Amino acid sequence: MSDTATTPTVARLSTRDVDFAQRLDALLDWSGVSDHAVQQRVDSILAKVKQQGDVAVVETTNHFDRLSVSSMSELQLTPEQLKQSFDSLPAAKRDALTFAAERIRSYHERQKPESWQYTEADGTVLGQKVTPVDRAGIYVPGGKAAYPSSVLMNAIPAHVAGVKEIVMVVPTPDGVLNDMVLAAAHLAGVDYVFTIGGAQAIAALAYGTETVPRVDKIVGPGNIYVATAKRAVFGQVGIDMIAGPSEILVVSDGKTDPDWLAMDLFSQAEHDEDAQSILVSWDVEHLQAVEDSIERLLPTLEREEIVRASLRRRGAIIACQDKQEAIALINRIAPEHLELSVAEPEAWLEDVRHAGAIFMGRYTAEALGDYCAGPNHVLPTSGTARFSSPLGVYDFQKRSSIIHCSAEGASALGDVASVLARGESLTAHARSAEYRIRH
Repeated sequence: MSDTATTPTVARLSTRDVDFAQRLDALLDWSGVSDHAVQQRVDSILAKVKQQGDVAVVETTNHFDRLSVSSMSELQLTPEQLKQSFDSLPAAKRDALTFAAERIRSYHERQKPESWQYTEADGTVLGQKVTPVDRAGIYVPGGKAAYPSSVLMNAIPAHVAGVKEIVMVVPTPDGVLNDMVLAAAHLAGVDYVFTIGGAQAIAALAYGTETVPRVDKIVGPGNIYVATAKRAVFGQVGIDMIAGPSEILVVSDGKTDPDWLAMDLFSQAEHDEDAQSILVSWDVEHLQAVEDSIERLLPTLEREEIVRASLRRRGAIIACQDKQEAIALINRIAPEHLELSVAEPEAWLEDVRHAGAIFMGRYTAEALGDYCAGPNHVLPTSGTARFSSPLGVYDFQKRSSIIHCSAEGASALGDVASVLARGESLTAHARSAEYRIRH
């Protein structure tokens, strides 16, 4: 246990501080942009895989994951292996995965958009056709941690959307397979699983190789090399987002058990040293009680050192003046996870404009959303909740506009199109429309 007698584990801020805005900006600042060296390495790997296919994937995987395989066949898992992993799990783990999968599927079924059309008075038909992408690629982190929940959260919405084929990549450093991850792939109906990771896996999904099918969209979180590679291949394929470190903002009215809140903050901080946990309240005594709980409970954590580093680097306890100021902070921070640990959370909802997922009331721990509540846990980070949304069925679908003009409609629209086209000096556009005008 570290000595905390003189150095507080988590920073204390107050909205009354003269330099509060600057301190908050510094706290929230996160640059996920790769440095030049990372960018160069990623570009080199992408080019190599694009040119050499399987050979490059095998070579880079052997190097980075400390393997000694000779062909891609050794890096591909069969459906039978996935089922065997599921069947071999203890009943409690099998049941938990199945329960979570059912809830995730049920929630996402309600997201499915429908195609639609309407007919105008002159018989012209306008509408929108919703179509799933043909093939989706799912990146699942491996190595330091294994996340079967990420398999479910990424693959199930793709299935619900109607995606025909799902290709999963997961690194297995030193050849260590995680049965929970493979079992989740079986449950979620993943079609292909390749034990590859890093930039080489993103390249294989984006460009395709002799063995790895080329996909239309890549989803799922990864390290800086994965994020850099996703950014680089965007345009060749679609991507979900460039994810930053995990984060939580807890707003408390002072009535929630301080131990509960301390553990809620820990639940994000234990991801890694860059994760961010922030608590906001206008009850100063309550904030002190939570800080006391943090100091007392920290030594009981298995990942104490990671949590302590995260809280010291990017954590904060913020004293505000009232509910209105707390709401302003929520919308300024735009957190990935927002816990409204207050008596009447519904009364806050209308004013909360920016948050990835909103956990309502004292009993709704963010951890429930990570695993089995049902909504997706792939969420916008680093303030991007201002303009983006959780992963969902809609991320695996695209929309096509439908325009079917009647003769009368083409004539009426042609008059307008002709004027506008000639105004832009695009006379072929104008004449194309004019041919259909009735005289």
